[in-house]
Amino acid sequence: MTHVGNALLDTTILLEKARIVSGMHVADFGCGKTGHVVFPVSFGVGEEGVVYAVDILQDALISIDKRAKSQAMHNIHTIWSDLERVGKTCIPENSLDVVYIVNVLSIAHNRHAYLEEAQRLLKNKGRIIVADWVPSELPIAPEKGVCLAFDNIEQWARMSGFGIQEKFSLGKYHEGMVLYRNI
Repeated sequence: MTHVGNALLDTTILLEKARIVSGMHVADFGCGKTGHVVFPVSFGVGEEGVVYAVDILQDALISIDKRAKSQAMHNIHTIWSDLERVGKTCIPENSLDVVYIVNVLSIAHNRHAYLEEAQRLLKNKGRIIVADWVPSELPIAPEKGVCLAFDNIEQWARMSGFGIQEKFSLGKYHEGMVLYRNI
């Protein structure tokens, strides 16, 4: 199993926070080319589960698809979507147990659209795992004024029927939050 970038963001923690188990249906919004979350989650949900790798970049999806096929990981499905357009992602409504949004909201134009799309696709009692950069001097990190304001995410969650299950650190460069759909 290939892990890319665990020195900056450990996916093991993300799997634990989502309580991934066999048979779950999970999406990674903004999966990127490496599948940093997709591939570990694929092992966690097993053959009975499904992982949707969602991105707007076709080359990212091609990369994920090639790797999944070469490793005979048949539970990974790539989905092209502009996640800032609510209602446009081709995943059945109310079908997901977990949605990951990792290192995406800090660069999104419409952060709430990602969250609303996750809300539309989640089952009752589903979770959204948000993980993003904290302000730092690291050259690959977003500029300090661009980093995600987790207070804003917390406010959206409370107004949208989600509880804040947990806030957590992912090391020196990232923090995270588990939103729990309690309806």
